[in-house]
Amino acid sequence: MHDIAYKLAAVAALAFSFAGTASAQTNWDATHPRRVEVNHRLANQDRRIHQEVREGDMSHAEAARLHRDDHQIRQEERDMASQDGSHITRRENYALNQQENRVSGQIGQ
Repeated sequence: MHDIAYKLAAVAALAFSFAGTASAQTNWDATHPRRVEVNHRLANQDRRIHQEVREGDMSHAEAARLHRDDHQIRQEERDMASQDGSHITRRENYALNQQENRVSGQIGQ
C-alpha cells in the first residue's frame, strides 16, 4: 500500500512539472528578429568551429573552450529574453553581438 501511494505521488509531481513547463513555454517567442539574429550567428560560429577542427586548424580543447563561450552567450540571450516577454532589447542585442564578435575573432586565427 505504501508503494502505491509513493508511486501516485511521483506521478502527480511529474504531471505538475510538465504542466508548469507547458505554461511557461506558451509565451516563449524564439522567432523575435533580434533573437533570430543572435542565434543564427551562434549556429554559424558553431559550424565554423567544427570546420576548423576537421581541417586540423584548431585543437579539440580550443574548440571546447569556444563552444563553452558560445553556450554562455546563448544562455545569456535566453535569460535576457525571459525577462522581457521573450524579446531582447537593442542594447542587449548589441552586448550579445560584442561577445559574439570576440568569439568569432578567435575562430580561424
